[in-house]
Amino acid sequence: MAVPKRKVSKARRDKRRNSHWKLSLPGMVKCPQCGEMKLAHRMCKNCGYYNGRQVVAKEV
Repeated sequence: MAVPKRKVSKARRDKRRNSHWKLSLPGMVKCPQCGEMKLAHRMCKNCGYYNGRQVVAKEV
């Protein structure tokens, strides 16, 4: 059975445990209609377009 050769410090232990809890960035893409950054596969909040057509009427 494998046995640790040295004591693992608290900092090293916590660094190893903490690495799995990082948040990932959401997939942001440029809206082809207005050029604003938006979430992928979702309607653009700025212009109201999704997949080349207007789904929500927005005032310009």
